Amino acid sequence: MATAVNILLATTIVSLVSLIGVFFLSVREALLRQVAMLLVAFASGGLIGGAFFHLIPAALTLAGERAFSVVVLGLVLFFVLEKFLYWRHCHEETCEVHNFTYLNLLGDGVHNFLDGTLIAGSFLVNVELGIITTTVVLFHEIPQELGDFGVLIYGGFSRAQALGYNLLSALSAVGGGMCAYFFSVYVRDLQAPLLAFAAGGFLYIALVDLLPELHKRRKLGESIVQLTLMLLGLAVLWATKFVAHD
Repeated sequence: MATAVNILLATTIVSLVSLIGVFFLSVREALLRQVAMLLVAFASGGLIGGAFFHLIPAALTLAGERAFSVVVLGLVLFFVLEKFLYWRHCHEETCEVHNFTYLNLLGDGVHNFLDGTLIAGSFLVNVELGIITTTVVLFHEIPQELGDFGVLIYGGFSRAQALGYNLLSALSAVGGGMCAYFFSVYVRDLQAPLLAFAAGGFLYIALVDLLPELHKRRKLGESIVQLTLMLLGLAVLWATKFVAHD
């Protein structure tokens, strides 16, 4: 029972990192839009880095080259999902909320669910390892959640909606932790396809939705800033590879 409490507490703390966007609630609307575009650039690098530096290598370790098939499946399914969301939410020529916001929430939800399973698996070994893993997850969740908040704001959500939906997506970490605790025997079999699927989703969102948004700003200065932030997002996720073991 103590282990279950530790897992619940740790995954809840990790989920609450999604509320980091609260620090932007007092920012003026025009400035917030500019900040959101910067966070979109950072998030695009973070998503690509998360896929290539963390999710895909972990899936390959667990499942070998078969993981690539699931990555492709994730790309295709996210394409299908976006087509469905366009039909469901965009009967007019313009959309109040961009479709990629929903895809980002879905992909992030899968990723957070996996974070929960990693935290639970660590606590199932011992408390010390659980605390270390939770700290590491917190470290690489902060920049990711900042980027997610920016994506939701840029995609059309209000600040309150962005915080609320981001929190709901983040709470999947609690579900992942509890599932891992109660079904620990089967977690390893499920982890590889989930990792690969999340990687495919992250790549789709970054390459198909976010990077084209950045191309809408063509001024040299803005382009340099966007490139810098995208590379920063990649660098942060690359750096966490040496302290995180996804």
